[in-house]
Amino acid sequence: MSRVCQITGKRAMVGNNVSHSKRRVKRKFNVNLFRKKFYLPNEKRWVQLTVSASGIRTINKKGVVAAIQEAKEKGFIEKI
Repeated sequence: MSRVCQITGKRAMVGNNVSHSKRRVKRKFNVNLFRKKFYLPNEKRWVQLTVSASGIRTINKKGVVAAIQEAKEKGFIEKI
């Protein structure tokens, strides 16, 4: 599975390592991802999502059902 948040759609970014002498070397900034289980009370089941730290904050703010619904509309989640 690719390193993409299923709630926010965040993925790795590309940038440069810059040394003291200002030499630039390409590097990757990975997303802070976690595999977490969330309980869906309306379906009475658990789902496992790959979410970033900001995705967890979004779920805490909006609720798991609303966050998953919004992610489905944006195309970040195909099926659950």
